[in-house]
Amino acid sequence: MKILMVHQNYPGQYRELLTWLIEQGGHEIVFLTQKEGVPQRAGVKVIRYRAHHKPSDAAYALTKYWEECCGNGLGAARAMEQLDAEGFVPDIILGHIGWGELTFVRQVWKDVPVIGYFEYYYLFEGGSVGFDPEFLATSDTRYILHARNAMNFANIETVTLGVVPTKWQQDTFPKSFHGKFYTCHDGIRTDRLLPNPDVSIGSSRLKRNITRNDEIITYMARNLEPVRGFHQFMRALPKILDARPNARALIIGGYEASYGRKSDIEGGYRAQMEREVGKDLDWSRVHFLGRVPYDDFRKIICLSRCHIYLTVPFVLSWSLLEAMSMQAPIVASNTAPVREVMKDGKTGLMADFFSPDEIAEKAIQLLSDYKLGEKLGRTARAQVIRSFDFEKVCLPQHLKQINKLVPKEKAIPLPRGK
Repeated sequence: MKILMVHQNYPGQYRELLTWLIEQGGHEIVFLTQKEGVPQRAGVKVIRYRAHHKPSDAAYALTKYWEECCGNGLGAARAMEQLDAEGFVPDIILGHIGWGELTFVRQVWKDVPVIGYFEYYYLFEGGSVGFDPEFLATSDTRYILHARNAMNFANIETVTLGVVPTKWQQDTFPKSFHGKFYTCHDGIRTDRLLPNPDVSIGSSRLKRNITRNDEIITYMARNLEPVRGFHQFMRALPKILDARPNARALIIGGYEASYGRKSDIEGGYRAQMEREVGKDLDWSRVHFLGRVPYDDFRKIICLSRCHIYLTVPFVLSWSLLEAMSMQAPIVASNTAPVREVMKDGKTGLMADFFSPDEIAEKAIQLLSDYKLGEKLGRTARAQVIRSFDFEKVCLPQHLKQINKLVPKEKAIPLPRGK
């Protein structure tokens, strides 16, 4: 089968599906992306496209995002035109709709089936904006957010079918969208994300390896920012470290902002929170690791006696499901996206996002009760295997949807027993 994948940040949510398709062989796969420096990989041809246009900083706020997405869409369409001229006509297209890359696909290939990845519908109430009173919306925010939904409205007509990864995300979209949606997560490789009691990682500060004998607290986000509750984690940390004198915190994440407003302080929210709680912390037991390679992330989570995951009502992080798969004892925020995948007291402990004291108390409870952490970790892993395993649960669903849209002779065989 000829497959075109489109995602500005290769491979994005197609990481596991792309790898599986390559391993199966027999497919001609092209991947369009804006990402620079992607190494070529056997089994897939990666093509970088450039945005045709970018809006100025002074562009009108209500149309700026649309303008940017149209520039991405036309850039991607030009790359599709070149593929068409070279004789590559895909049997199916899989792409993320959020940055406009699929907007003009019908002007190139009118009849090719398209499955679009719908990640988030921008809400003024019930979503990430306005949830945390520390970060108030402006009088124009409701209009700017809805204007960003122009991509969702344009692409629901462009695609043949839409996919959303969780029910909570589906429910952010208007009901008129749901008839074109199927809901299925990208999938977690539970066969590779395993607990490892013998894991260790070097520490230049300690001049020794950190192992499971150490009392490790972990926190991870792409960037350390309020959308992922970094400020609440830092406010909880002094109480945790005071109660657990042998504990130390390993903190993974960059110092920029992925989703919300940037901090006004140089150094980002890390620097901002250091100013707020710095005098109360034993900094010898706090390790900011920045962004780390994926293999190191896996080792660090396997070391964890208490992994803290916090989020406002927003897209659920892969890292939570990955931590559950690796059997980490977890304290998580009691927010809607988390409640879909975790149960308090069964697969982890949940705390009020707005209560650093409760977050700290739940963390102290886990650190004080090793057997409880082990029990919660085992049930968390079982839950991910049951609902989010890539090969057993998610892959078959995705393949069934793909196969509905292509000729029978080009259908992709499902894994055995599925």
